[in-house]
Amino acid sequence: MCYWELMWCFAYKAMWKMAYFYADLLSKENHWSKAMYVYMKAAFLTMLPLDEPRPFGEEEVNLFRQVSSLKQKIAGKSPSTEKFAIRKARRYKVKDPVPLPVPALEMMYMWNGFSILGKQTKLLEQILGIILETEQKLQAVPAHEYLQDDSSLVLLLKGMCLKQLGQSSQAEACFTAIQCSEKRIRYDHYLVPNALLELSLIQAQQGRREEAIGSLRRAKSNYKNYSMESRTLFRIHAALSKLKAGEQDENGLDEPTPSSASVCHPLPH
Repeated sequence: MCYWELMWCFAYKAMWKMAYFYADLLSKENHWSKAMYVYMKAAFLTMLPLDEPRPFGEEEVNLFRQVSSLKQKIAGKSPSTEKFAIRKARRYKVKDPVPLPVPALEMMYMWNGFSILGKQTKLLEQILGIILETEQKLQAVPAHEYLQDDSSLVLLLKGMCLKQLGQSSQAEACFTAIQCSEKRIRYDHYLVPNALLELSLIQAQQGRREEAIGSLRRAKSNYKNYSMESRTLFRIHAALSKLKAGEQDENGLDEPTPSSASVCHPLPH
């Protein structure tokens, strides 16, 4: 447990080699999910500059290719985070893989790390800088099959940073843009319901209660069978319960909900 916490402490500080070191210790000394630990090792190495030497001579591509072989089951089921890691690592099975853009930050989101980062503005701004740099790189690369997914992921993470920095309108624009790209997302379908969830939290914070409930209804009812679904649904139910507190009738939660097309608008430049 201490290794796990130390790993994230260094990740929040963008000290990727130190975070890698603790992920390496976990992969060797803990049996909860070796697939997850090896994935995190690879994720942290991916965050390093390409020309920077890797610890112990390990290469992230080789580590990603090991992930699926380390799959295990606990009480007959694989942990959802392990399933997520295995699915994300699949793109490295080909000879010349398209690298994941910011896998350490994506997993940080999955473990609710941005709420922790939000307590330290300096660290949050550092992470935002990494995200903005990645966004610029993605805008410059030739089109490929993962480009929309990667760009939408970066928008989600960018929106999370902006939300924590109090820049709500810019964060809302990021989350809305993901909804508008829904039909072009090929693999990371979890992005849209999570963007709706994060959007609803901004709306609720601003007192836009009915809009927030509408966003949560869409996230709950319109999306199924995506990665980490149980985690997202748990957060949706918690947010809905808070917003609906005091109301007697919950029957409206499953009513048909409008599509997100009506709220799509361009991101501000």
